[in-house]
Amino acid sequence: MTWAHVRRGLALAGLLVLLSLPFWVNAYILRIATGIFLWAGLACAWNIVGGYAGYISFGHSAFFGIGAYAAGILMGERFGLPFAGALVVGVAAAGVIAALIGWPTLRLRGAYFAIATWAFAEMVLQLANVLRITGGTAGLTLPPLLDERLFYFLMLGGAVLTYGLCFVLLERSRFGYRLKAIRDNEIAAETLGIDTTRVKLQAFVLSAAITAAFGAIYAYWITFINPTSVLAGDITDQMVVMALLGGLGHLWGPAIGAASMYLVNRLFWSLWGNTTAYIVVLGVVIALVVLFLPDGLVSLWPRTRRLQVLRALGPHPQQERPTVAEEQR
Repeated sequence: MTWAHVRRGLALAGLLVLLSLPFWVNAYILRIATGIFLWAGLACAWNIVGGYAGYISFGHSAFFGIGAYAAGILMGERFGLPFAGALVVGVAAAGVIAALIGWPTLRLRGAYFAIATWAFAEMVLQLANVLRITGGTAGLTLPPLLDERLFYFLMLGGAVLTYGLCFVLLERSRFGYRLKAIRDNEIAAETLGIDTTRVKLQAFVLSAAITAAFGAIYAYWITFINPTSVLAGDITDQMVVMALLGGLGHLWGPAIGAASMYLVNRLFWSLWGNTTAYIVVLGVVIALVVLFLPDGLVSLWPRTRRLQVLRALGPHPQQERPTVAEEQR
């Protein structure tokens, strides 16, 4: 039996456990699992831009809110659309807005792009506070559907589709290779004929659309939204920290970071009733990861591809580089 067969067997067993989970755990555990899949999908969506393209975005809370408000507005009494229709509209709206915002801002680099996306998210937050259609600060109420199993499977399906799509597009296609080339050296990528602006824009739109989809599911799940709950800046902050903790630019890094952070958060909440101590512990953990595991928690796995490449390219620390004369011989 080869290692590939073992991995397939473990993956199949894990999938069976996840599919059967709602039928043998209580409602509290089921909500925690649903939250893990929510944040795993959001962190993966942010990782498309932040990890694979190398552009740090602080505006993803806006796309999350756009998806949530699309569900809240379109499923309300005024329009009465079903959830599937509201989901499609929210994803499409987020994609179009991301294209309009990304076209000028993706020409910026570094802190300038981060500040521009943060300003965009703040603008959307303030609009949601004053517009009548969003309910202002009073928020919106969605039609209640008290079926935890349904939302578990929606989040699970969304996370599986997100990671499957990212695996195909970012790890097994030319689009992913172009995106990584931009991250490693954008100027060199341009000299090779890559249309860097177009590739970055495609990644930004994809990331925004996925984020909006999870925003719509989240709004239907909690049945009530307001600007603070779906447009606050800490939503993006958590995506960033989860991707950083798990491993930027790795497919499974965001999932590891999301599961670790969310489980610890719920543990602190159940033991002490607040998350103040959790923030302190999280800060210490992030500092330790940055110092000792700069590639994230995913680097603890010995078969991490990026680490293998670095080891193959870099000389052994105890070996001396050959001289020019030795190389010529």
